This record gives sequence, structure tokens and C-alpha cells, in this order.
Amino acid sequence: MLDHVSITVSDFAAAERFYDAIMQALDVVKVGRSDRWVGYGERADAEYPDRVYLAIYRGAKPDEASSRHWCFKAKSRSEVDNFWRDGIAAGGTDDGPPGLRHYHAAYYGAFLRDPDGNKVEAVCHRAV
Repeated sequence: MLDHVSITVSDFAAAERFYDAIMQALDVVKVGRSDRWVGYGERADAEYPDRVYLAIYRGAKPDEASSRHWCFKAKSRSEVDNFWRDGIAAGGTDDGPPGLRHYHAAYYGAFLRDPDGNKVEAVCHRAV
């Protein structure tokens, strides 16, 4: 459903450390950076229309919005575990440790807050 997402963060260095760690845990490539943005994933084009891209820009601290979050697909439960562990080690905070959730029988997710307080999640929908 999503083609690309852009967010802003106030502490760019802290955000880059955090997103580098969680994207690496999810096997998503860092595709570029400058002093005002960093990008992960790959932009879609005519040959690869299913690609997804995340851009993080230097900006104002986002307003508190408890329902705002984004979720990344993980290929395995171990990727979800790594996302959570590596995200905390890189400056994120726990917002729900890895585990099964009530959404469906195999929904295995973990929740973090990035250094600006944005809620991020990783989920694996596989039964094992």
C-alpha cells in the first residue's frame, strides 16, 4: 500500500544511529544521506514498482500523537527480536517487547519509541 514515507526528527544524529540500527536488523539498506536527510530502502520505479522507501529529515520535534506510528515488516521473529534489541541499544526506548499480539494467532511484534518519541513497530506474520 505504501510507496514512500517521510518523517522529521529534531535530533538528527540520534535518529540516524537509531534508524541505522533498526533498518540493519530488518535487512533494509541505507541508500543515502546528507546533513539534512537519510534514506532507507529503495525508491520504486517502472521496473521495480513494489519497492518502499523511508526518508528521515532534520526538522522540528514532532507533536505528541499517541496513535501515530509506523510498522515495518520483518521476515522472521528473530528479526523482530533484533529490531527491538538493537533499537534500544541505539537510543530507542521500549514501548512493548517482542511477543505474540492479539491481532491474529501468529502476529509477533515489538514496539519502540525513537529518540524523538515516534512510535515504531516491527512485525512478523509467519507462524514460526
